[in-house]
Amino acid sequence: MNQRARIVMSDDEVEAFLRESRKFQLGTINADGTPHMVTMFYGLTEGRLTFWTYGKAQKTRNLARDPRASCLVEAGDDYAELRGVLLYGTTRLVTEPEAVLDIGMDITKRMTGLTDADVTPELRGYVEHTGRKRVAYIVEPTRVVSWDHRKLSAPATA
Repeated sequence: MNQRARIVMSDDEVEAFLRESRKFQLGTINADGTPHMVTMFYGLTEGRLTFWTYGKAQKTRNLARDPRASCLVEAGDDYAELRGVLLYGTTRLVTEPEAVLDIGMDITKRMTGLTDADVTPELRGYVEHTGRKRVAYIVEPTRVVSWDHRKLSAPATA
C-alpha cells in the first residue's frame, strides 16, 4: 500500500474531523481569475459546510459570478500530526432571513462552544441584528480529499 492510500481518512473520520473543527480556508475566484482566500468560521447543516458573510463582501461577489469554492480544514503543527480535508464544491446561496439566522446561530455556537441551552435572548438578538446584512451559503461537495499523517506512525496493513 502506498503512503497516500495509508493517510486517507474514511468517510466517518472526515465527518468527525469536520464536526470537531471550527474554521476553514475558503477559496473563491476573483473576476481576474486569481484565487481569493479567507479564513472563515463554519457551521454544519446535514453534514454540509455552511458559512455566512456580508452581502457586499468580495467572496459574495465572487460566488455570484462563479459558485465554485474550495474549503480547506486542517489541523496539526508537526508533519506527523497533520490532518486535513480539502472539499471542492459548489455553493448554494441562502437569503431567506430565518435560514440565514439558523446558519449564523450554528456558526456562533460552534465558535463559542455554546449549546442551545446556553444561548441567551441577548446573544440571539445580537446574531439576528448582525445577520440583517448577511447572506449564507451551503457547500455542496463535488470532491473530497483527506489526509491524516498520524496514520503514518501506525504499522502498514496489507
